[in-house]
Amino acid sequence: MSKKIDKKAVAKKEAAVKKGPSLQSYGVIRSPLITEKSTQGSEHNKVSFKVAKCATKKEIKDAVESLFGVEVRQVNTINVMGKTKIFRGHRGQRSDYKKAIVRIKEGQNIDIMTGVK
Repeated sequence: MSKKIDKKAVAKKEAAVKKGPSLQSYGVIRSPLITEKSTQGSEHNKVSFKVAKCATKKEIKDAVESLFGVEVRQVNTINVMGKTKIFRGHRGQRSDYKKAIVRIKEGQNIDIMTGVK
């Protein structure tokens, strides 16, 4: 008799064998958010990112851990609504985006300025 193969278990094992960040991780994390408030959060092991609007906290956690090689303690997300702005008499709307504030383990850090010249 042949044993049934659990496809989910096989997929989990294959994912565990994968090393390094997946292409999906780059789709989840859009860019780092560098503001005065996010810089103050870095003193408390918090890093802010713009993320995909459809990304869940679990996906954000997995993406940060695989991209930066750190242990994530907590993920908070905020949906930021774009402001209505008037420029030279024309009304415009800034884009909506999702912001993630990621708290990492004490003693670890993320260098978000890597590659910036």
